[in-house]
Amino acid sequence: MEAMWIIFDDVFTCGKVGGQLTSADLSNCDWHNSNLRGADLRGADLRGADLSGVDFSYARLSGATLRNADLTGADLYNADLTGAILRNADLTGADLTGADLTGADLTGADLTGADL
Repeated sequence: MEAMWIIFDDVFTCGKVGGQLTSADLSNCDWHNSNLRGADLRGADLRGADLSGVDFSYARLSGATLRNADLTGADLYNADLTGAILRNADLTGADLTGADLTGADLTGADLTGADL
């Protein structure tokens, strides 16, 4: 397995998270423009988080809760979103090319201008 690097820019305001991100409570955090390419966030709680412009390409977000999250302009290329809860999430202009949305809940999500 290829090593995963997570690079947080200066706007990361959730305090210390550590290496384990699966099932982590990251709700209402400000992660905008961060690099989470290939991150393992299975089952993580990202409710209400600012994830605008985040690189989630190849990330594992299966079962994650992204309710009311701001994902405007996020890169979700080839991300695993199986069973993710994206209710009322803002995915305006997001790249969902190749993303697996099997069983994902997109009720009320804004997909304006998103690449599917």
